[in-house]
Amino acid sequence: MEKKKVLIITYYWPPAGGPGVQRWLKFVKYLPQFGVEPIVYCPSNPIYPQTDNSLIDQVPEGITILKQPINEPYKLAGFFSKNSKTISKGIIPEEKKQSPMQKAMLFIRGNFFIPDARKNWIKPSVRYLSTYIKDFEIDTIITTGPPHSLHIIGLKLKQQLDINWIADFRDPWTTIGYHKQLKLTQAAKNKHKILESKVLNNADTIIVTSDVTKTEFSALTKKPIAVITNGYDIETSNTETLDLDFTLAHVGSFLSKRNPEILWQALQELILENQDFAKHFKLNLIGLVGEEILITIENYNLTKYLNNIGYVSHSESVIFQKKAQVLLLVEIDSENTKAIIPGKLFEYMVSNRPIIAIGPSGSDVEKIIQQTNTGDYFYYNDLKTLKRKLLNHFEAFKAGDLKVDPIGVNQYSRENLTKKLSEVILEQ
Repeated sequence: MEKKKVLIITYYWPPAGGPGVQRWLKFVKYLPQFGVEPIVYCPSNPIYPQTDNSLIDQVPEGITILKQPINEPYKLAGFFSKNSKTISKGIIPEEKKQSPMQKAMLFIRGNFFIPDARKNWIKPSVRYLSTYIKDFEIDTIITTGPPHSLHIIGLKLKQQLDINWIADFRDPWTTIGYHKQLKLTQAAKNKHKILESKVLNNADTIIVTSDVTKTEFSALTKKPIAVITNGYDIETSNTETLDLDFTLAHVGSFLSKRNPEILWQALQELILENQDFAKHFKLNLIGLVGEEILITIENYNLTKYLNNIGYVSHSESVIFQKKAQVLLLVEIDSENTKAIIPGKLFEYMVSNRPIIAIGPSGSDVEKIIQQTNTGDYFYYNDLKTLKRKLLNHFEAFKAGDLKVDPIGVNQYSRENLTKKLSEVILEQ
């Protein structure tokens, strides 16, 4: 039986690092076994905030990959400020600590590059792909964002060719937290809302990664919306020898806005009150860490317990999380972050290590952790219960009995999630 051809339009593709690349790299890996032939379209000369060359080896053999050049403002901005790449990574300092150059760059980025800094890729991509789609008789395209410029590519192709279009939102659009930091004028905010509405109401199907985003978008469109979360791949389920110390590990970018002072306070108190805890405790941060996080850790006298590992490849990050005694997940305490489900959550869940998560009430992360019995979720006013849980975990560690008993995590395997995706595609 001939497979259904689907064109996937993505910005992030190996050697891109970070969480943005994982979702579609894994979908492309498994789609062929469900009757779908993926064709990937991505930029030939992108400026990725992070790179991970090890992911190149995970690209399936025989996949058609189309590449076209992209003109990104970060190239020009790099000549004027070393902060341009920091901003592109999402590490934005608090406003009171921003230099005049940073403030100017954020204003320009927010108000002159709508929907985002990849907008210059829209016209050449539409021109190239409209010909390719007709020549190779492709009837379904998928755009994945952010960057949401890729959804505008899908919108224009839909208008020109009247093909089936699936818009995949890895994050929300106008309600995403960092929009508040881009110094958007009212006119810019309105442009974003107009573009968001056009995408949501012209795509044939919308895919989101969380129930909260589905609820948000359902108020803006009557188009069908499918929830397909991120997940874990089978290759991440290998076992590792556990750390000898009582390690609390955070894997991934630790942005300054996610600064969980109740955690630092709880750890400081445990160290002062319990000499045994102080002797065995280590804090491992694997990934990019905001300056304010490190300053706060120092203010709570925790620096001597800190291993600031920095950015590592995805395969190395998996090893760190498998070896940790306890895994840490932190989200900003905001209404706008309830829909954010970090991709690392699912790899955490199959690491067989207890998770301590801190975030807003009513989030999708809270629900998933509770349903899968993979850890505990705390709000930003739960200091006493958080401290008690850390001590309980430490006592279990000392007794050699620190473990977790997950329930129903198989539903989040990349293979099972791709099966769900293939059903959406084949319905088009």
